[in-house]
Amino acid sequence: MIHLIEPHGGVLKEGYVNEDEAAHIRIQAREYSSWDLTPRQLCDLELLLNGGFSPLDGFLNEADYQQVIAEMRLSNGVLWPMPINLDVSEAFADNLNPGHKIALRDPEGVLIAVLEAEDIWRPNKLYEARQIFGTTDEQHPGVFHLLRQTGPVYLGGRLRGVEPPTHYDFRQLRLSPRELRERFSKLGWRRVAAFQTRNPMHRAHQELTLRAVQQAEANLLIHPAVGLTKPSDVDHYSRVRCYEHLLEVYPEQTTALSLINLATRMAGPREALWHALIRQNHGCSHFIVDRDHAGPDQGSCERIFYEPHAAQELAVRHQHELGIEILAFPEMVYVRERAQYCPASEMADGETVLSISSTEFRRRLQEGLEIPEWFSYPDVIEELRRTHPPRRRQGFTVFFTGLSGSGKSTIANALMVKLLELGGRAVTLLDGDIVRKHLSSELGFSREHRNINILRIGFVASEITKNGGIAICAPIAPYAATRREVREMIAPLGGFIEVHVATPLKVCEARDRKGLYAKARAGILKEFTGISDPYEEPEHPEVIIDTQDYTPSEAAQHLLLKLESLGYIRGRI
Repeated sequence: MIHLIEPHGGVLKEGYVNEDEAAHIRIQAREYSSWDLTPRQLCDLELLLNGGFSPLDGFLNEADYQQVIAEMRLSNGVLWPMPINLDVSEAFADNLNPGHKIALRDPEGVLIAVLEAEDIWRPNKLYEARQIFGTTDEQHPGVFHLLRQTGPVYLGGRLRGVEPPTHYDFRQLRLSPRELRERFSKLGWRRVAAFQTRNPMHRAHQELTLRAVQQAEANLLIHPAVGLTKPSDVDHYSRVRCYEHLLEVYPEQTTALSLINLATRMAGPREALWHALIRQNHGCSHFIVDRDHAGPDQGSCERIFYEPHAAQELAVRHQHELGIEILAFPEMVYVRERAQYCPASEMADGETVLSISSTEFRRRLQEGLEIPEWFSYPDVIEELRRTHPPRRRQGFTVFFTGLSGSGKSTIANALMVKLLELGGRAVTLLDGDIVRKHLSSELGFSREHRNINILRIGFVASEITKNGGIAICAPIAPYAATRREVREMIAPLGGFIEVHVATPLKVCEARDRKGLYAKARAGILKEFTGISDPYEEPEHPEVIIDTQDYTPSEAAQHLLLKLESLGYIRGRI
């Protein structure tokens, strides 16, 4: 049964069945094929079931998907800019036919919903990337996720929800569209402007939102995405505590905070439209679209993917059919002579802008340097310092990559000894051969199994890093995409230093004590890196070492100096 609520912008669809039907479905689902949802899929499913993605009542069928990709509309002509599909593996899809029912389960095996597969197809992901993100450049995190981490087969069909996903954190702040509408009604809030964010809010954001709601004569909903965001983003636990501090500086009884379990795509203009539709479903009358809305941070990419005002322009262009009013706001800057923030467009000649970029802000946090009060509020800075200490107190991972015989393990062992001599932190060596013996003994050497092995190493290193230790990893790690996944897994938790041991192939073959290269040349060993399988050299490693130029001791000393210059260690080197 689909429950319908009539908000002031249209019909809200909820996909949960009643308790009796849910009990019946749980019994039937034992006979269905089961799919364990990824973190992104779990976010999407929650918003499909609670009405956040209205008018959708399930994952898009192929006709709707194609129309959304091409024209930002469903096949019935309704505006919808983002494809929402269940992506699965080839092996899983091989056993399916249209009409099959699939039990969708969370990581603990709890049944969340049942999907009746209407369509099963293999999308053109390059075309999807060009249409949704405007690029096929994998430097864009959304494109990378689509091309490298999304399953090759899409499923579409209607859903029957059995129970909502469980959240143990900030439960009082996780309001569904229905609950948020009821709260607005109880408070008497008829005009509500929503502000979307996936980052901590500082003074510029507070000034922007305050001006926006004053212009609209509306209340403010701070509605941050706490689902899957960019890997380098500040964790949502820290962000929510910062938002709670910020609530205290807004006028009383004008501002609310609610969390949305949204998996962001960073699709710029299209995503701005999507965000607006989602907030309309949550009962908001206005939506704030700021400069560079929903694009990748410029500090994390070498190129700019969207023009500064492209998201605002697209949202305003479709405002008549969004069901929500767009508040397009300019960049806010701090003017030294006025000692206050104002829109950049209102600055007078001769006035001075004071600014701190996101990169500079992170540097000051990492090095424990002063952050001025004009930039952010003391309570917010204190919270971020507490959860993001200076580098000298962070854990870190040194990740070696290079051909077999390049000298990775030898240098890694020498570095481990030197770090143990310095003391102060636990040091763990995750050598490729040792990990294969103890953690990945069942794996072969296919591309898939190599990736699984590297990701296991990355996971263990991330846990060590998160808990303040030092992880030294020394696998071959031949594939750039997998190394990027490992970096994204670890970098938000501490330091990640990639070391390319760039010893030439001919030198590695000459050192071949195990005879592996000879067996590969003879065709005995298949898919051997550097011979019958490619090694993709890192483009931007933190350190490059050619062991023709260094002894192991010299290489380890070079790395110690690098770690000291980055601020991760202190001591007599």
